[in-house]
Amino acid sequence: MTNPTIEPASPAPPTGPRAEAQGWGGLGLAVALLAVVLWAGGLPMLIVVLAVIGIIFLHEVGHYVTARAAGMKVTEFFLGFGPRLWSMRRGETVYGLKAIPAGAYVRIIGMNNLEEVPPHEEHRTYRSKPYWRRLSVAVAGSAVHFLLALVLIFSFLVAGGKNERVPSPEWTVSSVLVGSPAQAAGLLPEDRIVSVDGTPVSTMYDMIGVLPGPDSQVRLEIRRGDDLLARTLVLAAHPQDSERGYLGIASGSAWQNRSISVGYVEAVPETFREFGFLMKESVLAIGRFFSPSGLNDFFRQVTDQPVPEASTPAGTGISTVGPQEDGDRVISIFGALRIGADLTEFGYKSLLLFLALLNVFIGVFNLIPLLPLDGGHVVIATYERLRSRRGRRYSADVTKMVPVAYAVVVLLVVVGLGALYLDITDPVEIP
Repeated sequence: MTNPTIEPASPAPPTGPRAEAQGWGGLGLAVALLAVVLWAGGLPMLIVVLAVIGIIFLHEVGHYVTARAAGMKVTEFFLGFGPRLWSMRRGETVYGLKAIPAGAYVRIIGMNNLEEVPPHEEHRTYRSKPYWRRLSVAVAGSAVHFLLALVLIFSFLVAGGKNERVPSPEWTVSSVLVGSPAQAAGLLPEDRIVSVDGTPVSTMYDMIGVLPGPDSQVRLEIRRGDDLLARTLVLAAHPQDSERGYLGIASGSAWQNRSISVGYVEAVPETFREFGFLMKESVLAIGRFFSPSGLNDFFRQVTDQPVPEASTPAGTGISTVGPQEDGDRVISIFGALRIGADLTEFGYKSLLLFLALLNVFIGVFNLIPLLPLDGGHVVIATYERLRSRRGRRYSADVTKMVPVAYAVVVLLVVVGLGALYLDITDPVEIP
């Protein structure tokens, strides 16, 4: 998804009856497109589209409000990019819609030292304001996303409780490792171990707790369909810990989710814990994706080349496995809308959690310290503040950063197009 961001000012559009009439026609086109979304994707898709539009709009409201509070001049507030569909002027600001729904922007005069501004308006430029004012405008969009995420997580917890992962008593063997003691003893997928040396075990982790060390002979009772079988085997040494016994089985059903109701008071600290977890995972996912290996894997997926799979030995000779082929794959706006609509089919509580994750991710992504992202403006403002001495204001030479900004834009466009291609040809499946 192309991120909403702050952009420098441009001349105001022409006004008049003719321009206004054309604008209202464009607004009608936008409404017609929403009707097409409702017809093609149903109510869940329309709800998600409107929710995403609302998220983007509130991001820009954050920039707009903080800029106006700082005395900066905002000349435009638009949803979308490209050709103008509809606009109206209120005071010194033009509000409107554009044809490409890939983000939004507000235009603030004097965002950098390259922009020419009339002398009588210099005091209302972004660049003329104190550091803390410029910083507040730059981070406002992400701050709005984080606030929205907190509200959504809190609502999710109060409305639907929290899911707790607990060991499942209905677990079964998913796969048996080649050459393992389990294979030698004849264990098969769909088997379930119910006792170890006569000690009953109800979950996989109960069984882990009673397994002896390596080279120990154990007698397992196995439930296979309606039959109860006995198997005797000698445990091997675990590949990662020679003091632990090793069976050599994997299970994809070792855990189950249990819903626990959460009260208003209890939901507050739980909201911040979940928010912190989503923040950490978003930062790590972005770091992994934009690493050389992450980008290499992504472009291999786009070009339909096999991606090397990492092998992770089971921690106890037994592992919980699930579909991991999507990994940290980035998704396009199309993919995000489809996933949100699919989740809405399962209930609006799932949509709340999805929108919370989306807000956290966009908020973190926008703070990447590179232009034209909001984080780039944070870095420039901070650098200028650190270089200023004894009341003399230092201004960074933005011309040196233009090539980097163009490179970032090109990379984001290429990744966005690749993500869109994958979302169409190989969509992410919701478990």
